[in-house]
Amino acid sequence: MAGSPRFKVYSSANEYVASIKYLEDAAAFVAIQGPGATVRNGHAKKNIIWTEGVDGDAYDSYDGAAIAMQLAIDNQRAEYRRQYEALRNQ
Repeated sequence: MAGSPRFKVYSSANEYVASIKYLEDAAAFVAIQGPGATVRNGHAKKNIIWTEGVDGDAYDSYDGAAIAMQLAIDNQRAEYRRQYEALRNQ
């Protein structure tokens, strides 16, 4: 059984509006929502990977926005690993 898609789109009013499987689709949807809308890797605000109008305009390039979102995810994972290693080595 398939789980819920991992990327969540929120409006600028912080209203949950969509759950999306692919970053390119999330880029298209956040562009439609307009400035201030966010894409998150899950529901938590700490997992925001794109804010429309702040990180760029997704409508300029859905692929480019998707790449930027993937880089944000990679950076979040790297930071988590650094924090984990620092705690582990204390």
